[in-house]
Parts: sequence; structure tokens; C-alpha cells
Amino acid sequence: MFIEKTKLDGVLIITPKVFGDSRGWFFESYSKIKLEKLGFFCDFVQDNHSKSEHKYTLRGLHFQKNPKAQSKLVRCVRGKIFDVAVDIRKSSPNYLKWFGIELTEENKKQLFIPKGFAHGFLTLEENCEVMYKTDEYYAPECDCGIRWNDPDIGVEWNVDSPVLSQKDMNSQFIKDFDPNF
Repeated sequence: MFIEKTKLDGVLIITPKVFGDSRGWFFESYSKIKLEKLGFFCDFVQDNHSKSEHKYTLRGLHFQKNPKAQSKLVRCVRGKIFDVAVDIRKSSPNYLKWFGIELTEENKKQLFIPKGFAHGFLTLEENCEVMYKTDEYYAPECDCGIRWNDPDIGVEWNVDSPVLSQKDMNSQFIKDFDPNF
């Protein structure tokens, strides 16, 4: 496994070593001991799996507020997505800055998003499946979202009319609430 830092402190790209032959391929998508040897420490407690049937489905920008904030390790197991992390820690020099990366079933890259960041993704193909680990259980009372097209953040999704849930359509702009990080 290889770990690459991004422009946002704490957001990491994790790329597994893939072993292939005439039968196909094999890789370890997660190895706590190998990641700890590389300086990565996180105790994951829950796995989530989503499927989006339509191209340009946008899920996000989601996070859980304290005391149930979550770190996530995200990967695309089918299709191709544009995955985004937004720094929502008011004390950070990168406050409201975002990082995006294409995660695909082919590149097998994963994005680690620590507590204090909002997360979202846009499907770039039909029938995308995304899996992610969290280090805190889902807590509906702490579940929050920021509007996907918030002008104070300015994520470049490169789509004008994504497929959105009612929840994501009605999410607040960051200026209208305090995520308390």
C-alpha cells in the first residue's frame, strides 16, 4: 500500500498494491497493520455500501457533527466517481477549501477523509457502487449536510443538473449554520 498526502492536511490517497495474472487480480483493500507501519492510524467500526443507478448522481456534501464526527475511507468498487473532501474546520488554514479525485474500479484508489471534513461524490457512469469505512457509527441526530453548490466552497463538479436526493436539495449553505469543528 502507498499513502499520498493531498493539499488538505489529513486527507490522504491510499493506493493498494495490485497483483494480477491471467486469472484476474487480487489486492488488500485494507490492512490495519500495513497502514499503521506507514503511520496511518484509524479504528474503523462500520462499513457502508451505496449504489447509484444514474450517471451524474451527486451525494453530498455530508458529515456528522460532534460528538459523533466520522472519518471515512472511501473507494469506488464499480464504475467511476469524482470524490470530494471539504475542510469545514474553522481554525484550519484550509477552511472551506476542497480536494477532489477520481476514484474508479480500475485505479482502486481510496480517499481518507478525517473528522472535520464534509464529503460528497458525483457518479461519472451509470451503476456506480461506493464502499466506505467509518470510525464512528451512524448517528442520525448528528447527521448534517452542506449544499452541493455552495458558492462559498465552489466545488467544480462540472455538472449543472445532478441527480439529487430531497435531503441534498434542501441542505443548508455553510454561512447559515456552524458545523462546530
